[in-house]
Amino acid sequence: MVLVTASVLVVALAVAVAVFALTRPDAEAGPAPDGPLPLVAVPAPQATGAGCTTLMDAAPATLTSNGKQLARRPLADPAPKATAAWGTDDPVVLRCGLERPPELTRTAQLRVINGVQWLEVTQDQAATWYVVDREVYAALTVPGSAGTGPLQTISDLVTAKLPVRPVRF
Repeated sequence: MVLVTASVLVVALAVAVAVFALTRPDAEAGPAPDGPLPLVAVPAPQATGAGCTTLMDAAPATLTSNGKQLARRPLADPAPKATAAWGTDDPVVLRCGLERPPELTRTAQLRVINGVQWLEVTQDQAATWYVVDREVYAALTVPGSAGTGPLQTISDLVTAKLPVRPVRF
């Protein structure tokens, strides 16, 4: 249990560092807005499994966010497995094959969006939404300015590509 908690904390820290690095105002220190996006690898033991392959192969080329089209962005090498990103300034990031989030408890509040149960974990200027009712855990990190479009689109993708499973606490 301690190992799982420690692993999830590492994932949360890596996501927070990535979000911070991408949202700081110092443009010279960040990646080029149209170049490959550097992302920190996080523990994703099921990233190479069939569920993640199916999900990531079907990930859309664009996402709609607040009426804007966010193009899929190339990832810098070494790119984390089963990961995709969209947008330039505040990218939306999808990761698949993650470990169970420690915030997922029997008393956690889950939200159902287009048939998918999600657990929201908020950070400073972003939220990470975890898919918790499928064969693999996936996470969608969205900046506070993103609106609901990316979450709805990815929910539709998850519904179409991954069968429902009972939530595992």
